[in-house]
Amino acid sequence: MKRMFMTIMGALLIVLGALVQPASAQTACGVRQTVADKLKQTYDEQPSAIGLAHNGTVVEVFSSPTGTWTIVLTRPDGVSCLVATGENWQAMSQELAEIES
Repeated sequence: MKRMFMTIMGALLIVLGALVQPASAQTACGVRQTVADKLKQTYDEQPSAIGLAHNGTVVEVFSSPTGTWTIVLTRPDGVSCLVATGENWQAMSQELAEIES
């Protein structure tokens, strides 16, 4: 289970590196609870995965039963920013993750 989680989080961090916008681009940020509440109310998304980066940033994946997903980074100062969104999120069973790794 831990290996699957680490594999998924590693892949997410690689994807995030490719998706993070330059500092000059406008990013949606706010207080974490406000961000989480808005994702729940608007998209029925709830936290489905979480990890901690080496710099202290918390990485969370919010997903919904309909497959929408959002990746949120929360900095050590408490500011949360949306960094990626999409559709067709699918959680992998542990058995499937072990076969693919």
